[in-house]
Amino acid sequence: MCTTGLQPVRKPSLLWPPALESLAPDWRETVRVFLESPQGQALSLRIQAALANGSRVYPDNPLRALSLTAAAEVRVVILGQDPYHRPGQAEGLAFSVASGQPQPPSLRNIFKELRRSLGVPPAKDGSLLRWARQGVLLLNTCLTVEEGRAGSHAQWGWETLTDSLVGCVAAQPRPVVFMLWGAHAQRKRFLIEGAQGAVSHLILESNHPSPLSATRGPRPFIGCDHFSQAQAFWAQAGLPPVVW
Repeated sequence: MCTTGLQPVRKPSLLWPPALESLAPDWRETVRVFLESPQGQALSLRIQAALANGSRVYPDNPLRALSLTAAAEVRVVILGQDPYHRPGQAEGLAFSVASGQPQPPSLRNIFKELRRSLGVPPAKDGSLLRWARQGVLLLNTCLTVEEGRAGSHAQWGWETLTDSLVGCVAAQPRPVVFMLWGAHAQRKRFLIEGAQGAVSHLILESNHPSPLSATRGPRPFIGCDHFSQAQAFWAQAGLPPVVW
């Protein structure tokens, strides 16, 4: 069984530890088991130590995606690397920024590919809440980061939880589209293939949408056509498309 939750407890820069009751019910057990595990306890200690030492940790609500998108409602998993590390950017949904914030380069490339693939005009608002509310799980492989230090919390333990979350979605009895953007995300492909059972998911891989890799080989993000492939997949399954 999968589940979700979150609430403010320590410094204003991070809501930690998460309160499970604020998560969608079908995520809660998965998150609880992780937080009580040796990996989860070690992660908690490292985050608390970072906060005690004055580090700013983003986002405020690392598990926000699990509050907005229940496991049973996931239609798409967009998997990136780690949150934005500049003030005011990360909002607990991979690649999304709060309304009114300038769009980071990765997000601009996502909108660029969306327009190229489906003709959708670039959004003026960088918030992807509208996607999350349609069953798009916006997840990173690592869910926190220190200000100004990209990748600073990699291998702290989040990967164990996100492995479980991806496996939980892959085990759902309905087709899901997995968009794996970048090497960190693509390492989870085996979890999807190992859990999908009789249901055939659509697994799409490309480089990360960051300007450093979006147009490079071997799988450029610009031109990947993930959005149009997803729409065709749902049409073939007789399911409604996401309104991107």
